[in-house]
Amino acid sequence: MIDRIALYGLYAVVALLSVWLLVRGVRRLLAGKGRGVLFILGALVGVAFDVLTFLASRVTKDRFSPFRLADEVVGFAALICGVLFLLAVLSAGLPVMLDALERRSFISFVGARHVRATKSGFLTVISVLSMAGVAVSSCALCSVTSVMGGFGADLKRKILNNNAHIIVDVTKPGGFGDWEEKLDAVRLAIAAKGGAATPVVAGDAMGSSASNTAGALVRGIDPQSIAQVIDLRQNVEVGNFDWLEEPEKLIDLPENTIIGRGPGGEPYFKGPDFKGADLDPEVKAALRKDEKVYPGVIIGRELAKSLHVLVGDEITLLSPMGELGPMGVMPRTRRFRVAAIFYSGMYEYDASHAYIKLDVAQSFFSMGDNISQIDIRVPDPERVGDVVPDVVAAAGRFDTEGKESLRVRDWIEMNKNLFSALKLEKIATFIILSIAIAVASFCIVCTLLLMVTEKGKEIAILKALGASDGAIMRIFMLEGMIIGGIGMVFGVGTALAACTGLARFGVRLDPEVYYIDRLPVNVNLDDYAMVAVAALFICTLATLYPARAASKLSPVDGLRYE
Repeated sequence: MIDRIALYGLYAVVALLSVWLLVRGVRRLLAGKGRGVLFILGALVGVAFDVLTFLASRVTKDRFSPFRLADEVVGFAALICGVLFLLAVLSAGLPVMLDALERRSFISFVGARHVRATKSGFLTVISVLSMAGVAVSSCALCSVTSVMGGFGADLKRKILNNNAHIIVDVTKPGGFGDWEEKLDAVRLAIAAKGGAATPVVAGDAMGSSASNTAGALVRGIDPQSIAQVIDLRQNVEVGNFDWLEEPEKLIDLPENTIIGRGPGGEPYFKGPDFKGADLDPEVKAALRKDEKVYPGVIIGRELAKSLHVLVGDEITLLSPMGELGPMGVMPRTRRFRVAAIFYSGMYEYDASHAYIKLDVAQSFFSMGDNISQIDIRVPDPERVGDVVPDVVAAAGRFDTEGKESLRVRDWIEMNKNLFSALKLEKIATFIILSIAIAVASFCIVCTLLLMVTEKGKEIAILKALGASDGAIMRIFMLEGMIIGGIGMVFGVGTALAACTGLARFGVRLDPEVYYIDRLPVNVNLDDYAMVAVAALFICTLATLYPARAASKLSPVDGLRYE
């Protein structure tokens, strides 16, 4: 609902700005200025943007939607129209901004006049290149930051959705007992903050089917509470989560039930059952009762591909924790039936994770009544540190024998290296691309130095009329800041429009290569503000030397040959 209101608000703003551009364009044409045609074209682009955005908003964008070229063309056309419309609005608003500066004070009046005054051909080219350099550098920095932030946010979201935010486990093998009391205490401690907890049994196993084998991380879960901690139920794309508790339904799945998906997301349907097709229904039902009912298992998409299995197929899990026999420890094997296939968006999880019921996992891994860990989820993962002390107090640090064995870890501690690397990469990219803005600021230095040479007579006259050295210095610093500011506004604005469009309309990627269906883009206004401030700061530093050179110009030297 909120997204729809925001979309309608965008339509209204674009429509009002289009009318404003149209009025300005008509006035310029009536005044004999040919640039009015560009404003009228900008207004038409705004109308086209509204229409294309409306059409693009009707397109279904989920990971199972088929690729349609027409939908992608509409999305990209809306993106391009949005960027062009923003550039037209900024171009139309630039004279308004300069007029406002001219009305403020003497220094801003002279500085704005110098920027918009007619210059020599070479100086005009250098000024345009200065603005373009800052704009391109700012746009590149904002765009790269948004894309990198999108990948980082996507990775973070998938980790938080598929893993517990806090884990209470043991430092020794075999798990820990009396977990019901600890689980109740933890739930009571986090209930006021909206948290949830569930018991888990974890262990390594080898999965095998009729055609292949693959390693698996088996997790025994409580089907009633697991959905409150991780998004396993929401991630099921084939099968049914409830079949984990009702494995008998997997023996006789109805015809045309989706039991798998192909590389492009196309569904695989269960065909007709020819076994006993000519028998009486009661006889068929009796035969079905004789079939072996195996426990259900939910596996990841990539693990299902490795084992070449679909929903309803049988797999065998082999645990290294077996029974002691004449030849040593004999691995324990047990047959399961695939109840569902999930897709988490993380290849590591989809290629290794398998979920079974908690009691089945305890028997399979010979853990008795013990569990491996207690998984906890909190509403605000960023403030997980506020919840950890409550969990530590509730769970305790000691087992039933009084020995310290329990430990409490949060997701920040467990993924510290990964997120530190992402943060370091983002900082390094920001610094490297900021150098591009510094290089573009050299053009501002050249522009101001040439302007000092060209406007030497005007500077001498201003000094002769009583302008101080500080006033002259501030005038040329303001000119450089206006040039850099114009480039910064155009660059940051273009990046904001382009990245917002990419986040809204999306760029389809091959999920077989990137394991994501669309390019993740995260538009963080704080990052954009940081880029804007950095660009203005660098451009301001670039104006110091030319402005100081202008302030030291003597009136006698400026008027000597006039």
